[in-house]
Amino acid sequence: MVDYNLINSFGNLDDELDSAVATVYGNSDLDLDKLVKGGEVQDLVSGNIIKGIISARVSDDFVVDLGRKSEGILEKGEFDEPEKVQIGDEVQVLVEDVDGDHDQVRISKRKADRIINWEAIMKSKKEGDPVHGKVTKKIKGGLLVDIGVPVFLPASQVDIRRPGEISDWIGRDIDAMILKIDEERRNIVISRRKMIEVQREELKKKTLEGLKIGDIVKGTVKNIADFGAFIDLGGIDGLLHITDMSWGRLNHPSEMLKIDQELEVKVLSIDMGKEKIALGLKQKDASPWENIEQKYPVGSVHDGEVVNIMSYGAFVKLEEGVEGLVHISEMSWTKRINHPSEVVTQNMKAQVKVLEINKEKQEISLGMKQVEENPWERVAEKYPPGSVIAGKVRNIANYGAFVEIEEGIDGLLHVSDLSWTKKIGHPSEVLKKGEQIQAVVLSVDQEKQRIALGLKQMQEDPWQTVIPQNYRPGMVVHGQVTKIANFGVFVELEPGLEGLLHISEISDAKIEKPEDAVKVGQEVEVKILRVDSDERKIGLSLKRAAWAQEEESAKRTARSAPRSAASAAVWKAASSPAAWAISRSAALLPKANRPTATRRRSNPAKPSRDGNVAAIAS
Repeated sequence: MVDYNLINSFGNLDDELDSAVATVYGNSDLDLDKLVKGGEVQDLVSGNIIKGIISARVSDDFVVDLGRKSEGILEKGEFDEPEKVQIGDEVQVLVEDVDGDHDQVRISKRKADRIINWEAIMKSKKEGDPVHGKVTKKIKGGLLVDIGVPVFLPASQVDIRRPGEISDWIGRDIDAMILKIDEERRNIVISRRKMIEVQREELKKKTLEGLKIGDIVKGTVKNIADFGAFIDLGGIDGLLHITDMSWGRLNHPSEMLKIDQELEVKVLSIDMGKEKIALGLKQKDASPWENIEQKYPVGSVHDGEVVNIMSYGAFVKLEEGVEGLVHISEMSWTKRINHPSEVVTQNMKAQVKVLEINKEKQEISLGMKQVEENPWERVAEKYPPGSVIAGKVRNIANYGAFVEIEEGIDGLLHVSDLSWTKKIGHPSEVLKKGEQIQAVVLSVDQEKQRIALGLKQMQEDPWQTVIPQNYRPGMVVHGQVTKIANFGVFVELEPGLEGLLHISEISDAKIEKPEDAVKVGQEVEVKILRVDSDERKIGLSLKRAAWAQEEESAKRTARSAPRSAASAAVWKAASSPAAWAISRSAALLPKANRPTATRRRSNPAKPSRDGNVAAIAS
């Protein structure tokens, strides 16, 4: 069957073929039809094919007796194997020209052979038949092949894969298939590619029928890609994936295979519908993972080689085909490692400990630090609670500071352990990064690898003795407003020690906002209401301090004035709790509203804060 689409894709090559054929046959005006169909004649007429006898050899040429006292000369190039030509051999030649005056006849054996062969091919060959020939010449669009007559082999039909330079095929014997015979123009188009495809299709069918999963078969490497190699099994290619080439690490298939290399592979799977075959090379040998738990039990230590370094860890080869991962967190007990390359290098020898094995996933977790002593096992012994350490502030966070005690071992200094008395909002108020400090070890948790440190514990807790002794309830003390909140005011009594002045203790008058009565930085006299050592709080009162001051002032005035019997009675009445309550209330009023010395009136009796009823006269 003729593939007309394929034929049409070659374009118009008739002129090129005619020219090439004419070169072989000589005069393009020859009546080939007559020569081919007319049979053999012995007339010495230009264009006839006649028989002759090799009668002599002159130098490299042969003399041919043509009869009728006529001779012709054949150059040795007219014969494929001139060394085998013998005197007396019969040959058929084409009469090209006759010189009657000198009885000289120009003849050609090769052209006669072409004409005779064409007749034979027309009788014996048809489109689709196989032919054998030799590539003789490169012409436009392809090659000229001698199969007895010159035929055209398009460049696209030389091979399944387009060759780089088709002129390399000149001189090679090839098998091909006839694609087209044009009897009118006397040319033939052949295809080596079509022949290969037909052969491969037949071979593929035969190969697929004979293949079984698990078979060991021979093949040839035809193509290599990044992901694997294609192996010709005979008419069909199978894929040998890179992961099925070796149990060990392989970066590229070219490290193991070469084009046209012959090898044996194992059939892993066959998809008849898609005509796909998966092959394996490593599966010919036993998997090194079969007895992995026995060879590398968890807890055992082995020597390995670093074969790959990633951002998250390093792969260490224990044997060919067996690699384990050393995670970056398993490289050192103490060093802070940002990248594994800080610890390991490619091809470095390393001692590792097996931490975990997953045979199903073919994964092994390894550790490097586990082959060394864990310094945290000695931390409790070296730094027992209560001991004092010296270290450098390595980092500061909102909740505290990390202090480096030794390389890789940090302790946490919590913000609540910085000061006994001062309210610290952020550790940076007390500490600086890089600062050398001393601290007390509060606790050690070896399992969680944590050490708690304290800075305030370097001194005695003032809330136990000093503060309760120096600040007793009922005392009036001096302080400075440091912070104002909606519920009250914080007053600093001494550096690092604050008390809370609740909004209800600022004034007898109702106050909505503390800042309406006091300002930050204002000096105040406050009375201590309570001291709570457990809660570490001091309660203060501004209004009660004012009351105490007024009472003391009134008492001093009364003691300094002379008393008569009448005045003593007045003094006694004025000293009653009810009178003092009225007096203190008036003192807390704005000046414009206070009673003056010129205003004399009697105040009605009213309950005092201690429940007594009294009257006071001004």
